Amino acid sequence: MARAPTPAAPVQRDNLRGSAWLLADMSLNVWALAIVKAMGADFPAVQIVCIRALTGLVLLLPLFWVRRAELHSQQLGLHALRVALSATAIITSFHAVARLPLALFTAISFTRPLIMMAMAALILHERVRPAHWLAGLVGLVGVLVAVQPGEMAMNSGLLALMVTVFTGSGAVMVTRRLRAESALVMMLAYTGGIAAVTAIPALLTWQDPGPLWGVLLLIGIFAQAAQYCFLRAHYWGEAGVLGPLGYASLVLSTAVGYLFFAEVPSLHMLAGSVLIIVATLAVVSR
Repeated sequence: MARAPTPAAPVQRDNLRGSAWLLADMSLNVWALAIVKAMGADFPAVQIVCIRALTGLVLLLPLFWVRRAELHSQQLGLHALRVALSATAIITSFHAVARLPLALFTAISFTRPLIMMAMAALILHERVRPAHWLAGLVGLVGVLVAVQPGEMAMNSGLLALMVTVFTGSGAVMVTRRLRAESALVMMLAYTGGIAAVTAIPALLTWQDPGPLWGVLLLIGIFAQAAQYCFLRAHYWGEAGVLGPLGYASLVLSTAVGYLFFAEVPSLHMLAGSVLIIVATLAVVSR
């Protein structure tokens, strides 16, 4: 008589290993943003996004081919909406990071969970506790403290970053609706979709990278490597440990901004960042 299969043993968590993978993920993302910041003012953001997506698609094609039998979906409309929101978020984020201090860009990006909370309440009619609305208000105050509207003139970078936060939050909400889809389908729809929707605008605004081709390709390579590190981090580490550690990216971006772009963070920017982080932790801890 055949022996019943032994159930798979639960993953033995290793928070130290998970933290190391997450730090690698954050470092790769910060370096990718640093390249975009250094080159984003010279090349159209949509061109950089298209090269990034095509690089990722080429790297993932062998996986898609080997597992092509799994590539089917009944929710093409939601995938299209996710691609449109994600493409907009990435293009505007690349435009913003080239025109704003890295630390400020990172700090305001941390408001995404607060925006998602408000969207979930207004669009999905999810219940939000008064304490979490208060945390959202604190986060908004943090943004105002960090940006100092009276001192910093509104520019295209700030406007683009606002669009990034809202469209990025919308993309995450759509992703939640696609949670039943396989990871492989999600990856193909995301990477291939962004490459497709940015191809024509990129060609219309194309600027020859010349000897900088290799540097631009690094953005896509770093992005795909960061995604792998992120997945390994959450395979090994516990969410309660990795969540707060994610805010170390502010330290990394501040250091890179200071060392390579001579960006000295102001006291009000640091104070606003602290308020944003505290508010976000209060919301995600629910």
